[in-house]
Amino acid sequence: QVQLVESGGGSVQAGGSLRLSCAASGTIFNLYHLAWHRQAPGKERELVASITTSGSTIYADAVKGRFTISRDNAKNTLYLEMNSLQPEDTAVYYCARFYGFNWRWGQGTQVTVSS
Repeated sequence: QVQLVESGGGSVQAGGSLRLSCAASGTIFNLYHLAWHRQAPGKERELVASITTSGSTIYADAVKGRFTISRDNAKNTLYLEMNSLQPEDTAVYYCARFYGFNWRWGQGTQVTVSS
């Protein structure tokens, strides 16, 4: 059974930084395109950043220049480095793998940014 477990969330003041991690088990990690999504209260889940099996990345406009997605296939771990955090970044952050024409998410980790 494939599991994605996020960690690294928490509370931070505006301008601060956090690093999210996502550990995968039960699968061959490097076979999948991966991503981070987020969902703020009352809003739909949205793509934050994605990374292909070859390492190509895409970012949402709202996080370009502030967030960096990376993967360590040897450690079966996906990362999201978040800098210059703003209150509008407050959300539950989910890591995901692309499988069966759909994103499959972990359980998420809460990020709260106060002004």
